Amino acid sequence: MSFSKWIGASIGWSFGGPIGAIIGLALGSVIDAMADGKGSPFLGQGQGQSTRGRRPTYRTQPRQRPQTQSGDFEVSLLILASVVIKADGVQDQRELDFVRQQFLNMYGKERANHAFKLFKNISKQNVSVRPVCLQIRQMMDHPSRLQLMHFLFGIAKADGTVTDDEEKQIYTIAGYLGISSRDYESIKAMFYNSSDNAYKVLEIIKSATDDEVKKAYRKMAKKYHPDKVIHLGKEHQKGAEEKFRQVQAAYEQLQKERGF
Repeated sequence: MSFSKWIGASIGWSFGGPIGAIIGLALGSVIDAMADGKGSPFLGQGQGQSTRGRRPTYRTQPRQRPQTQSGDFEVSLLILASVVIKADGVQDQRELDFVRQQFLNMYGKERANHAFKLFKNISKQNVSVRPVCLQIRQMMDHPSRLQLMHFLFGIAKADGTVTDDEEKQIYTIAGYLGISSRDYESIKAMFYNSSDNAYKVLEIIKSATDDEVKKAYRKMAKKYHPDKVIHLGKEHQKGAEEKFRQVQAAYEQLQKERGF
């Protein structure tokens, strides 16, 4: 699949607004050879018209949230990943390798190569985080936004530790994305080792009763079930399965500790 066909057929709402502007700049660097004066290589790939002059999509409240396509999630991920990687002032090679490996695991070699080319050019830009996140919040469903947060912590942890700067940046992103503090702490706990992590993952406190632990597990298992992101495609369900396994592991740990 050609680069232009991949990106043109993959994205929906992210082709407009602040995300669309970032994509446009990145694509300009990747496919200069295609700029032959015949217009955008993406017309006819599901978009049909230029975004120039249109009001950014994140400013308008739609009556119904449009479904996030796999490419919308992918592009949102590329942009936010570039922000987190630069949060501590250093682009650690281990973090870049983590991103590349995740793309390979999710998309296969050809699509991953396309994505990483775009990622490298996005990384060269100074991204304004707030408008990007507001567009994502407006257009993307909650389970998909939780999946974004899980991936961002994975990137930050790829070099062995999540720095204070990285955590601060992810926390800021979470706020703009409309992620609650309890959901944020739950996902964060999946990447730290502490005595109360299992409770944080299940969004309960240590004094919770056994029945409350069981109820919390059922709630979190439902929230993080891979089917919640089935609309993003099988490639993104793999990431959701990891969150689901961590919820199960937290519950099994408390079962063992409490003996129920």
